[in-house]
Amino acid sequence: MSVATRNGNPPVDAPVAPPRVVRQRRVRPGLLGLAVLLIALGGLGSAFAVTSVRATGSYLAVARTVEVGSVVGADDLVSVQVAGGQGLDPVPAGRLADVIGMRAAVALTPGTLLTMAQLTDDPLLGPGQQQLALGLRAAQVPAPKLRPGDQVLLVSTPSSDDSGPASGATRFTATVTDAVSTDGRDEVVVYLALAVRDVPSVVALAAQDRIAVVLTKVA
Repeated sequence: MSVATRNGNPPVDAPVAPPRVVRQRRVRPGLLGLAVLLIALGGLGSAFAVTSVRATGSYLAVARTVEVGSVVGADDLVSVQVAGGQGLDPVPAGRLADVIGMRAAVALTPGTLLTMAQLTDDPLLGPGQQQLALGLRAAQVPAPKLRPGDQVLLVSTPSSDDSGPASGATRFTATVTDAVSTDGRDEVVVYLALAVRDVPSVVALAAQDRIAVVLTKVA
């Protein structure tokens, strides 16, 4: 390197400054691993978000309470939009016609998604059973509301001219399939499933108003 002068004298050699050495920074392996991990987690988060959006669809939810054994109607259900839902296995809204008319295997709670495991096609009448309707006054019903699946005991009461001990009463086991309150009348119609062999006796006692109903087990 040379320096020029104004008076035309030949250039004078000047000392050359040594080049500046830039020290390279060492990358810590721990920080490098953390950066790679954050990048990987970010990718997984994006993939999960995309999967959730893709899984969004219309499913059936319970709109109002449906008791055990009751028939599910269109008014009992509503279509909702759900994002994700993995592991829940809800019923798609397009299957509404398939579930209408089925019975609730468990009590259906409003605001919950409907699954096929909560429904059944099995009849409430078991093998060797028949159904009969029993008209009771409100005071004779053993609970504020009888529900399908409740188990009851039908006990015969003495006749007006029977002075014998109450220990001779006849007992029949039955299962409630439905209970309906009549409009404007103090009466409840209880539908019961009971053994075929017990039907004639229960019908005869009911005609004489000699049946007492005892609730033994709640569904």
